[in-house]
Amino acid sequence: MFDYVIVGAGSAGCVLAARLSEDPATRVLLLEAGPGDKKQEVAVPAAFSKLFKTERDWDFATVPQENLNGRSLYWPRGKMLGGSSSINAMMWVRGVPADYDAWAEAGCDGWSYEDVVPYFRRIEDVERDGGEHTGRGGPIPIRELRDPNPATFLFVTACANAGIPHNPNPNAGDNEGVSFTQVNQHRGARASTAWAYLRPAMKRPNLTVETGALATRVVVEGTRAVGVTYVREGEIRTVRAEREVVVAAGAVNSPHLLMLSGIGPADELRSAGVEPVVDLPGVGRNLSDHLAAGIVVTTPRTDTLVSAESVRHLLAYLLFRKGPLTSNIAEAHAFFKSDEALEACDLELIFAPVPFLDHGFTEPPGHGFTIGVILLQPKSRGRLTLASSDPTVPPRIDPNYLADPEDLRVLVTGLKKAWEVFRTDPLAVEVGTPIRPEEIPDDDAGWAQMVRRYAETLYHPVGTCSMGVGEEAVVDPELRVRGVDGLRVADASVMPIINRGHTNAPAIMIGERAAALIRGG
Repeated sequence: MFDYVIVGAGSAGCVLAARLSEDPATRVLLLEAGPGDKKQEVAVPAAFSKLFKTERDWDFATVPQENLNGRSLYWPRGKMLGGSSSINAMMWVRGVPADYDAWAEAGCDGWSYEDVVPYFRRIEDVERDGGEHTGRGGPIPIRELRDPNPATFLFVTACANAGIPHNPNPNAGDNEGVSFTQVNQHRGARASTAWAYLRPAMKRPNLTVETGALATRVVVEGTRAVGVTYVREGEIRTVRAEREVVVAAGAVNSPHLLMLSGIGPADELRSAGVEPVVDLPGVGRNLSDHLAAGIVVTTPRTDTLVSAESVRHLLAYLLFRKGPLTSNIAEAHAFFKSDEALEACDLELIFAPVPFLDHGFTEPPGHGFTIGVILLQPKSRGRLTLASSDPTVPPRIDPNYLADPEDLRVLVTGLKKAWEVFRTDPLAVEVGTPIRPEEIPDDDAGWAQMVRRYAETLYHPVGTCSMGVGEEAVVDPELRVRGVDGLRVADASVMPIINRGHTNAPAIMIGERAAALIRGG
């Protein structure tokens, strides 16, 4: 018997396990479907894409997307200790105050920017002090890149010359402007939540961590969650939770587990062969993601990340934690508005000093650069539904990309800005011929066609167990699942509105906030 059973050792789950086990009288079990994180490619920042489609990746795929030429998009999600914080590009980009204030305005009391800043500060050990906004001495080191590529400096200057001013600290309130990426790294290696939170906590006798443990159902007796059924080493096991079950399995797996447990839209559950326990129509709905499209070009330079795996650079990393292998690939970002009347930025450019093609699966044809364009406030919403009552069958993922025509218009605006930056000195003289698209479009229709042909996820799904007070809300502002006592969800799935930044930092913040709520702090 445990006091708390946590499902998912990801960005939020590791935080919860560490914080709840700080009380030596509290017994905590953390279940993780994947293996541990002790693999070289996890620690080496530039190697993150080598983890894609391995045993440490859930390797999800969307249903064919009508507005993306019928393509099914690949969705990597971390399946190991640390979850997606062990597989991502380590970009520490919180978003802006308006993001969290919008949560509060939607009825999520306690989640305004003023409310959540103390939790960000609790997490962070920031190298570049942002005053009252940022933290010092927290578990996760937030650092400048150790060895940014020389071309990244050119991108930053080109953005400034193209009208996007330099912003020295994008996490200190307003993120508008161009910045070198701040990353969660320690001495040139990844600092995931498994490294920062879980590993120190695993020394405690009151914390049990089981890997290779696939949760198949939350056990509900009457109206109360009392435990979790899971499969480990081919054996079906059930463990009871005396106080609470906390689902922290991410924006895909958290709603999937709830639905497998009979918590979700009743008619849809019945049609998939699951007997409803609680009719909760919002489970799996409100799916939102940052869609990204990019421009990839050649360069005459020979010092891009294409050569990062040379013997010289490998030795530099192994001996000194220096060189291009410390790169997170996405070395700089620029936030700007498609319309100056907006209250905050709705577009982001991400610069990679390498041709980053097809999630890194396609070998670069040579040296080159990528500028990714990210739609920060998509109006389109999708949903996630059960494909089967079999827990090993992934859910049906439909992000419904570009269902709202405004999303395509904004992305086209961003792509034209990215091409302007490529043509602006001092970057312009280093830009060769286009790789993707093969020819630069000369009108909006051409840019739109490019988006439909090439756009991909930026790996930021949220919202599928949305927090709020309305009928579509899955959890209340204290993250308690409506209609089920003793059950909470705590991860990016509870975000009611996607942020104008990246989602790993707020997912970790949600873990901290959830732990405080559970402990009554």
